[in-house]
Amino acid sequence: MSNTRADLIEAARQLFASKGFDNTTMNEIAELSGKGRRTLYTYFKSKSDVFMAVVDQETSRIIDHIEEIMGLEISADEKLKRYILCRLEQVKETVVRNGSLKAAFFRDVLKLEHARRRLDVRELTILRSILQQGLDEGTFDIDNASVVAVTIHYALRGLDLPNIRGQFTALGVPTNRLRQSIFNMIFYGILSQPVVGHGHRPLTEE
Repeated sequence: MSNTRADLIEAARQLFASKGFDNTTMNEIAELSGKGRRTLYTYFKSKSDVFMAVVDQETSRIIDHIEEIMGLEISADEKLKRYILCRLEQVKETVVRNGSLKAAFFRDVLKLEHARRRLDVRELTILRSILQQGLDEGTFDIDNASVVAVTIHYALRGLDLPNIRGQFTALGVPTNRLRQSIFNMIFYGILSQPVVGHGHRPLTEE
């Protein structure tokens, strides 16, 4: 991505986050970026085009952070644990960095199926890879990595909004307890051998 295009997208992101999509003008984007209207229209035909570029950028940020985990030389169970933590944190951080869910910008972003679908596809690929690694290592005991990947993925997706809105905390569930609960629910079902004694031992954060 060229520096000019990146500057335009960043200016738009800041304005959409603070003012919302409807209240932001192309003139304001051009002014904040310091590039001018002519340059802005060279890269984007409309405000909607700029908006989509912002959404793609924010989606890419989440994907980039998640994909870093795939390059780590660690066991599949540790990789899955880090994936879960990273995903929860990055989705929330993306919303926080861009303002409030009350802003029209975020109401629209959450409805943009192309962005959601792109993130879904990449996350499912990563999850399948982690689960397959676990099968190869003998760490996980599952029948179908693809089916389990879909199940875990959509279970985590269901946590996004309440996590972002702080509903778990409001219900007396602190972040560390939420994470531990997620780990236990997932790992109880896929660890192939008991850790100690009879049955599986719940995992706790280190």
